[in-house]
Amino acid sequence: MIKALIFDFDGLILDTETPDYLGWQNIYQEHGFELPYDEWGRIVGGDGLSDFDAAKHLARLSQGRLDSVSLRARHRLESGAVIARATAMPGVLDYIHAAKRLGLKLAIASSSQHAWVDGHAERLNIFHYFDRVICSDDVGSDRTKPNPDLFLMALKQLQVPKEAAIVFEDSPNGVTAANRAGIFVVAVPNQVTEKLVIKGANLTLSSLSEMPLITLLDKVQ
Repeated sequence: MIKALIFDFDGLILDTETPDYLGWQNIYQEHGFELPYDEWGRIVGGDGLSDFDAAKHLARLSQGRLDSVSLRARHRLESGAVIARATAMPGVLDYIHAAKRLGLKLAIASSSQHAWVDGHAERLNIFHYFDRVICSDDVGSDRTKPNPDLFLMALKQLQVPKEAAIVFEDSPNGVTAANRAGIFVVAVPNQVTEKLVIKGANLTLSSLSEMPLITLLDKVQ
C-alpha cells in the first residue's frame, strides 16, 4: 500500500531547468561558444557526477576576456526573472490535491537549497501541502543526487518504508538516487531532460497530466 509521494523540485514541480539551460546557452552563443550539453546533463538534478561549472568553463574558453563572477551574476538575473514568473508544471497541483484527498504523505527531496526550494514553493502556494521538505542543506552538498541520501532522509522523516513510497523525478541523477534508495520511481522528463538518457525508471510519463494519480496508484499497487 502506497503511503507517501516524494517529489523532486527543480524540473519536476517547477521548471527551473529550462530557463537555467537556455540562459547559459544564450550567453555562450553570444560569445561565440556552445554550451556542452553532455557536461550540462551530468549536473542536472544533482552535482554528484560532475563538478562542471558553466561560468568557469566559459571564462576559460574566453582566455581571460570574461570572468566567471560577472557571467554568473548575469545568468542569475536573466534566468531568475523567467523562473519568477513560472507556474507549477502541468499536473502537479492535481497530484498534490489528489494525494491530500487520499490521505497520502507528501515530501519534496531536492538537491537545491532550502532558500531556493522553500521560497518558490511558498510563491506557488504549495509549501503547506508538504509534510517534509528535504534539501541539500540537510544532507550536505556532496551527498546530493545521484546519492540516495535525500530520499532516505525523506523516508525516515515521513516514517514510511521504501516499499510504501513513490518518487517523481525528471533527471538521470534523480532516478539513479531513487534506484539506490530502493524506491519505485516515475520519470517525468521536461524540455531539457527529455534529451538525456534516463535509465532505471519504473514508469515514464511525458507529464503528470498524462495519468491521474489514482490510475498510477492502481498500476503500482
